[in-house]
Amino acid sequence: MLRLLYEKPSYGYQLMEMLEEKSSGLHRLETGSIYTLLRRMEHRGLLKSEWKEAETRPDRRIYKVTKNGTEALKSGLQTIVKRKVLMDDLAKFYEKNFQSTGRR
Repeated sequence: MLRLLYEKPSYGYQLMEMLEEKSSGLHRLETGSIYTLLRRMEHRGLLKSEWKEAETRPDRRIYKVTKNGTEALKSGLQTIVKRKVLMDDLAKFYEKNFQSTGRR
């Protein structure tokens, strides 16, 4: 969610759609869940929000990543990169020792 909001400040329903699309349908949140998560993230200082008024539709609360949120995103991505190195090594081990030989 932080990554998506970092790329494009959004409102809750739009964020749900972006998350589902980005994850190829693997991650789908209920409406109530996404707003609970957004409020928690805002309370922790990772996001800030402001109301955007509209004439032809209901007003929307737009969420943006704060400086603290950017740091949390960066830290989380660094962890993922380190884990990816481990996963790549395990995948190579699997391919070498089990995939081509048929051993179980």
